[in-house]
Amino acid sequence: MQRILLLECGPFGRQSRGSGLAQELVERLRQRHPQAQVLERDLASEPLPALAAAYAEALVAQAPGDDPALQVSERLIGELEGSDCLVIATPMHNFTVPAALKLWIDYVLRIGRSFAATEAGKVGLLADRPTFVVVSSGGFYRGEQARQPDFLTSYLRHVLSTIGIHDLEFIHLQGLVRGQAHAEAMLAQARAQLDANPHLAAPGVLP
Repeated sequence: MQRILLLECGPFGRQSRGSGLAQELVERLRQRHPQAQVLERDLASEPLPALAAAYAEALVAQAPGDDPALQVSERLIGELEGSDCLVIATPMHNFTVPAALKLWIDYVLRIGRSFAATEAGKVGLLADRPTFVVVSSGGFYRGEQARQPDFLTSYLRHVLSTIGIHDLEFIHLQGLVRGQAHAEAMLAQARAQLDANPHLAAPGVLP
């Protein structure tokens, strides 16, 4: 593993528990792969430019990759192509992904570049890689206490598989408005889940 791409998608940045856990996760990866470099993109504090008509026109015209209207998309897809691992720290906003992450998706999910349209459906053009998604939410959307739907998990799973990423694990931190004790319990549960992931085993542990 040479490069880790970390996407921060929440408005509170590293102050959020989800971001803190994602940073722990990246550190675990670096302990196993000391040579790995980390590219961090904060989609909330440094938002991407809104999609413009020129971008849509370039897509319809099947413009070459060096078209100026595709510059942001090319850079973001290039960051993905250059990474061996993807880590996403995202809150759940209104049952799904926040606007900052959705905009990244709209730039990265690009016909003829990150996926191909075939008679059998969309086929990913990017290589698979270990991908971790840390989801934080004030309410409950999974299990017996769930009182709201979860459109984030299935949507992100489908989006990432469309571009070729299938090695995917979600880590859920839910009910965070329940206070410090509950948040700590959620974090302990999440860390135990990460302990069981083969990509995060300590050096020398894997067969």
